[in-house]
Amino acid sequence: MKKSLLTLAFAAGSLAALAQTTPAAAPASSTPAVAAAPTPAGYAEQLSTAITQVMSTNDAATLTSLCAKLERLAAAVPTDWLPRYYQAYALLMQARGGKDAQPDALLDRAEAALKQARQLNGDESELLALQASIYQGRLTIDPMQRAQEYSPLVMETTALAESLNPANPRPYLIEANQLYYTPEMYGGGTGKARPLYEAAKAKFAAFHPAGPLAPNWGESYLLTRLKSYGPATAAK
Repeated sequence: MKKSLLTLAFAAGSLAALAQTTPAAAPASSTPAVAAAPTPAGYAEQLSTAITQVMSTNDAATLTSLCAKLERLAAAVPTDWLPRYYQAYALLMQARGGKDAQPDALLDRAEAALKQARQLNGDESELLALQASIYQGRLTIDPMQRAQEYSPLVMETTALAESLNPANPRPYLIEANQLYYTPEMYGGGTGKARPLYEAAKAKFAAFHPAGPLAPNWGESYLLTRLKSYGPATAAK
């Protein structure tokens, strides 16, 4: 169990080109509304470049630099949830790279960034999917000791993400990964995971991101995983 769980991968596909999204409207208040600050020139382009780089590297030093860049972008447009979301994603990838001596500290920072994204009314299904992957990251650090705590959290969080947006393929992919690396004696295994991988494949085929900045990763990893079941499955 330990060997298989330690190899749990949460690989990401390439993202589409990016552009700024409009935050959800704030609740009504007796306080006079304050006009939003204008978006700095070049913000969308800088964010696009940063996210593309995050999705194309596993290098710890590069991810550290990109996290700092996303921090600056988040400060420049504090109403946009996306820099915080991708900052959390980059920290997760760095923690899962296996080269950092304190991966839990990186995951703490990832959860802090994700919490900020949620406070900015980000896409809750996407945010929960990333939270589930952070739980998987915690699990892989010490699977023998943490399975009882984090395995249920992964499954509960992905189920909630699916209920909020059944069209989002990422929760299905994360849930399938969880089952794939869970031993059959504990209710998992490759056979249990296969229907979820196939469901995720159908979801990816029909999925349309909310906008060019919106999360749109995971399909390439899924197709690679399906190949392990044989060419007939991967071609469906």
